[in-house]
Amino acid sequence: MKRLMAMLLVALFSTAVLAGCNTMAGAGKDVQKAGEKVEDKAEDCKDGRC
Repeated sequence: MKRLMAMLLVALFSTAVLAGCNTMAGAGKDVQKAGEKVEDKAEDCKDGRC
C-alpha cells in the first residue's frame, strides 16, 4: 500500500512539473512577442516618426 501511494505521489508531482514547464514555455513565447513589438515600435520612433 505504501508503494502504491508513493507511486501516485510521484505521478502527481511529475504531472504538475510538466504542466508548469508548458505554462512557462507559453509565457516565454508571449513575452518574446511583446518584446518584438517593443523593438519594432522603438525602430519606428528612432527616426522621429512616432
